[in-house]
Amino acid sequence: MSERPRRVTRQQQAITAALQGRDDFRSAQELHAQLRSGGATIGLATVYRTLQALADEGLIDMLRTEGGESLYRACSRGHHHHLVCRTCGRTVEVEADDAERWAIRTATAYGFTDVEHTLEIFGRCASCSGSGG
Repeated sequence: MSERPRRVTRQQQAITAALQGRDDFRSAQELHAQLRSGGATIGLATVYRTLQALADEGLIDMLRTEGGESLYRACSRGHHHHLVCRTCGRTVEVEADDAERWAIRTATAYGFTDVEHTLEIFGRCASCSGSGG
């Protein structure tokens, strides 16, 4: 049985367009306000559902702040991890081969299969900590 192509909705197109060209993570509320100010008629619940669906499909990045809020941005490449500044929100995508090996080794040791993971490291960037150059 062949899989049907995913239908791209007007809301998904609007949200994806709002995320394009920005490097920062944005909350659902911020995206909703941006879309509404641009004339889109979209409800906040629809923004939340659409962001979650896009994140589940790996089409956008999602991270949770230390306070538990979900933030989103356009995904620039495949599987990666993030360094996130607690002060200004600056985010850097990083590859972490050691973390990848650790995740696989740990999952295998406990009998887990089909494992996925995310890694966000929170701190203060060089500019915010006063050591930026």
